[in-house]
Amino acid sequence: MELQGILALHKPKGMTSHDCVAKLRRILKTRKIGHTGTLDPEVTGVLPICIGRATKVAQYMSDYSKTYEGEVTIGFSTTTEDFTGEKLEEKVVERLFSCQEINEVLQSFTGEIEQIPPMYSAVKVKGKKLYEYAREGKTVERPVRHVNIHELTLLTEPLLIDGNKVKFSFRVHCSKGTYVRTLAVDIGKKLGYPAHMSALVRTASGPFQLEHCLTFEEIENKFTNNELQASLLKIDDALSFLKRIVINDATALKVMNGMVLPIPIEIDENRFTIYNKNGECLAIYIKHPTKQGLMKPEKVLKNDQV
Repeated sequence: MELQGILALHKPKGMTSHDCVAKLRRILKTRKIGHTGTLDPEVTGVLPICIGRATKVAQYMSDYSKTYEGEVTIGFSTTTEDFTGEKLEEKVVERLFSCQEINEVLQSFTGEIEQIPPMYSAVKVKGKKLYEYAREGKTVERPVRHVNIHELTLLTEPLLIDGNKVKFSFRVHCSKGTYVRTLAVDIGKKLGYPAHMSALVRTASGPFQLEHCLTFEEIENKFTNNELQASLLKIDDALSFLKRIVINDATALKVMNGMVLPIPIEIDENRFTIYNKNGECLAIYIKHPTKQGLMKPEKVLKNDQV
C-alpha cells in the first residue's frame, strides 16, 4: 500500500531541505515526496514532509506560522547574520544587560514589523537570488518585507562570555517569511551592539510540533516494520486552518470533476475545503473572482477515478 500523508521530520543539522527529501525518497522507495518550505542547513527541528497525495497541499502548508527557539550573541555581526558567516563589525560589550532591558527590546519587536532580507538568502532581486550576488561580493538593494511577530519571549538570563560578549536565548512565534537571524541582528542593534544568531531550532510549524517529529532512524525502522503509515498525519490535519464545507453525494461528483458550482453556504473566507459526507477532503475551492455566488476549484485532491 502506497504511503499517504504528512510526515513530521526532525531535521538534523548539516542537511538542506532538499537533502532531506532525497534521503526520504531512498528510504521510502518513492519519488512522490515534497517539503513545505526550506530550513537552512544549520537549523534543526520541524520540517513537515508531504508524501503521496499529500504533496498536492504542500503549497498551502508553507503559509503556516512558525515557532523557533534561538540564541543571540551580542558583540559581533557576521556576513550571513548567523554563526556560519565571517566576522564583520565587532564591539566589546562592557556590561551585562538586565532581563528587564532585554524584555523591553523584545516587546518592541512584537506585532507587524519591517525586515530587510539578508544578502545570504534565497529572495530574488531582478531574477537572481540574493546569495548569488553575495557570493560574487555584490550588495544590492533589497525589498522591505512586512512580517508579524506574534510573540517574542526571553528564555534565559543574559550570560557574559569571554568577558566581552553577551548571549541569551529567546522563543519567537512568527508569520511566514520571517528571518529570525535578521531579528537577532536587529535586537542587537536596539541594544546598541552588533549581533548575530548563534543557534536556532524550529519547534513548531502550524499544527506540527517538535515532540511529535521522527528522526531518519525512527522513520526507517517504522517503514521496515510497516508501521510508518500510522505515524503520518492526514491531509485534514494540514488543512485544518481552512474553513470546511460538507456537501452531498451529487455535488461531490461535480467537485471531483472540478466543476464551477454555487457556494452552498454563506461564507466569508475566500479559500475553503470541500468534504463529502464520509469525511474525505475532496478539493480546495475559492470564491469565483468574477461570478458572485459561485466557487471554482483551486486544487482537486480526489477525483472519481481514485
